[in-house]
Amino acid sequence: MQSGNSKMKRDLGGRLAVVTGADSGIGLCFCRELAARGADLVMVSNRDGILQETAANIAGEFYVKTHPFFCDLSDPLAHDKIIDWLDLSGLNPDMLINNAGIFAFDMLTSIPEGKINCFLDLHCRAVTLLSRSFAARFAERGGGRILNMSSMSCWTPMPGIAMYAATKAYIRVFSRALHYEMRDSGVSVTVACPGGIATDLFGLPENLKKLAVRIGAIQTPEKFVHKALNHTLRGKRQYINGLLNRIGIVAVGIAPTSVRMLVKHKMLDRGIHR
Repeated sequence: MQSGNSKMKRDLGGRLAVVTGADSGIGLCFCRELAARGADLVMVSNRDGILQETAANIAGEFYVKTHPFFCDLSDPLAHDKIIDWLDLSGLNPDMLINNAGIFAFDMLTSIPEGKINCFLDLHCRAVTLLSRSFAARFAERGGGRILNMSSMSCWTPMPGIAMYAATKAYIRVFSRALHYEMRDSGVSVTVACPGGIATDLFGLPENLKKLAVRIGAIQTPEKFVHKALNHTLRGKRQYINGLLNRIGIVAVGIAPTSVRMLVKHKMLDRGIHR
């Protein structure tokens, strides 16, 4: 299935896109959407076996070149490894999609220090250094596209998602600033801030996931990816999917302390997330 459209125009033929977190969820959907539109892929993931298989499947299905690269983006040296490998391989990408991410719902004081470091390395360090390197390279040749994945959570400092919301807020602010810095060079930086997406990131049971899609509470990853990619290719600075999510940003922003404490008492204190 090519993003629900077997006749999708292959408007990205000859382009090369780098996608992180490429072997599952939204990252995999980005890879399939890009391949359906004719783009070759550098697929980055920390699950080598699945990555190799997924890359081969996409290459065979869409008749594009796929270059799988095993790399743990929480490694402080991940950025250098990716850039060095691209140079040694003679690959010159046109697009970067910083998609890799993690999620945890827990009290900050209960999250192991290693996982806190993973949030910082994955959402802040890797996104920053990769965006910086690719932006400089794109500027040298007069153009390129960067898409960084934030979240609607960047506006929602609720109990239980302190690290997720804070690091996603960093991605949004960083990306918006970089967009303006690079604008005169022909390089665009887009930040996507999705609300609920029907992936396995939040651990929602499959039956509830399907129900949420039907009633419009969450969106399929294919639909989100299609629109986010279009915004990126048009050089837009930000994409938030759906009117309900835009309304939700305002609603959560003005939520009183009593509502936030209700989340803590009903979900965190009772351990529903465990």
